[in-house]
Amino acid sequence: MIRLPDLVGYLDEYLSVREIPDFPNAFNGLQVEGKEEVRRVMTAVDASAASVQEAVAWRANLLVVHHGLFWDGLQPIVGRFRRRIQPLLCEGISLYSVHLPLDVHPEVGNNARLARLLGLSPTDRFADYQGTPVGLVCETDIALDDLLSQLEAALNTQVKSIPLGGERVHRLGILTGGGGSTPTLTEAHRMAIDTLITGEGAHHTYLDAEELGINLLYAGHYATETLGVRALGEHLQRQFGLEHRFFDHPTGL
Repeated sequence: MIRLPDLVGYLDEYLSVREIPDFPNAFNGLQVEGKEEVRRVMTAVDASAASVQEAVAWRANLLVVHHGLFWDGLQPIVGRFRRRIQPLLCEGISLYSVHLPLDVHPEVGNNARLARLLGLSPTDRFADYQGTPVGLVCETDIALDDLLSQLEAALNTQVKSIPLGGERVHRLGILTGGGGSTPTLTEAHRMAIDTLITGEGAHHTYLDAEELGINLLYAGHYATETLGVRALGEHLQRQFGLEHRFFDHPTGL
């Protein structure tokens, strides 16, 4: 058991939530305060009605998510939003959210964990957000088809391959989640990245990749971001002897 204020303080420091910039509505840190004692921690990618209901059913004391409650900004606590919040308050379950600070963390971060799953070590960073590079660069020499197979096996998902940068991968960019954007691809090209692994991208990114000569591997926003929260929960389990459970609720997107 650990006191909630002590655990929140540890997480804030370990994840550098006050130092790393993020989108305004990400609101990293404690979003809902519950009971003081924490024995059971559930992790999930999203703060959804499903993850909250599972936390209640498992009798979790703390739910840690990558995507928190407030992405839509100011809104009344009615309907779907109420169904997410009310069970937390009624059962005294705390909610902690961590977005970009989890993406960039060198140990339990989404990008670092995916690189490790692929047997790669980062050599550089890219994908700047307000002065903080969010993505990782890895040097390798592997056939694109082999990398695709490894990625699908590592994430247990089907990857959309857009092979427009050559049959072999030498300089790989990893940016989990919604990293498929024109600015990201432009920066990747400038940094001589020939292949980008990310979660998803818009229609026009095919044309970006075609004109810039970059391979795109879209492995799914959800699938690429299960790694960080799961690793963070396992870290808390080891660090404090807490019970941990990861709630898997795939969207296929």
